[in-house]
Amino acid sequence: MDTTSYLAQTTFPLIWPLIAVVGALLRTRHSPSRQAALETWQRWWAVAALGCGSLWMTVMFLAAPDTMATAIGFTPSQFQFEIACANLGLAVMGFRAAAATARERITIGLGAGMFLWGALIGHVYQWFAHGDHAPGNTGGVLVCDLLFPAVMIVLAGRAQRLNPAEPAAVAS
Repeated sequence: MDTTSYLAQTTFPLIWPLIAVVGALLRTRHSPSRQAALETWQRWWAVAALGCGSLWMTVMFLAAPDTMATAIGFTPSQFQFEIACANLGLAVMGFRAAAATARERITIGLGAGMFLWGALIGHVYQWFAHGDHAPGNTGGVLVCDLLFPAVMIVLAGRAQRLNPAEPAAVAS
């Protein structure tokens, strides 16, 4: 694989956070308040990054499983259907987060993090233990696996602190 093709494949996942950031920046240029701007950022991140990014992965794992296996550096297996379904769950959570409270968004971010941070650990392990430098195993996918849930949690936590009207989590 030539360098240009490798770079294109490994950086493609970054399109989703890029869309979220550009969309939020454009929509918040004349925002009436910090809270309104933060709400816009959360919605863009939830829908464009987590929602659309995960839906894209669902479609790709279902429509082109052999291509996805090659991109990750694995052989095709039935396990890819499970990955597609897990990504579909993340997409649904991302789309749901667009209309959620900050507390719900934190929970959605944590749920997404359990899958994506586990995937991140798996990608890094494959990279160092087995020399898997396939474009779907390194690069943009690592950034997305880390940032999709982390940014959602941070933005929602900030929103929860800025909005005292929303009830905070109560310790039992």
